[in-house]
Amino acid sequence: MPTDIFLLRHGQTEFNAQRRLQGHCDSPLTALGRAQARAYGQALKRCGNLDDYALLTSPLGRAMETAAIVADTLGRTPESIIPEPRIKEAGLGEWEQEHIPDIHSSWPGLEAMPGWYIKGPGAEPLSALRERLLHWLEDPATPQKVILVSHGVTGVVLRGLLQNLGDDEMWRQDKPQDAFYYFSHNRLHRISC
Repeated sequence: MPTDIFLLRHGQTEFNAQRRLQGHCDSPLTALGRAQARAYGQALKRCGNLDDYALLTSPLGRAMETAAIVADTLGRTPESIIPEPRIKEAGLGEWEQEHIPDIHSSWPGLEAMPGWYIKGPGAEPLSALRERLLHWLEDPATPQKVILVSHGVTGVVLRGLLQNLGDDEMWRQDKPQDAFYYFSHNRLHRISC
């Protein structure tokens, strides 16, 4: 299991700005999203020398774009970025690309349900998402020190696993794009950008 992990969510995308769900589909970063990615890189530089940290990213375009900006800000080449499919976003089934207010109006009470994002028809079950994240965490080939660029739902579940949180606590965590998390010595620290 990695001993030190910086957990970043991709920067704001067009779908985030439009309040649409993404899941496995994709939309590009907005100008704000690119600025957030640069801010991630600048904040990481203030954390000291991270040359021995591998830069892993979800293979989805929005995460790859964020990772490329972070790499550039850290003075790394694009070739230093390692795509890792096990950390991609949860599949949201039929709700991918749908407008969030439309989903909530069609499913009364949904918004109050913890983890409502993965309750849609054809969505990836929480058990499957946990399993693939645990597979990554427990894989002996996973680097010990990692800068990880992932997603909102995946990030919440991964942080929940790292902290041994129950479902209710896990879903109460935030999904910032103006901050990221550092996990080390079994403690999680929030780093604002």
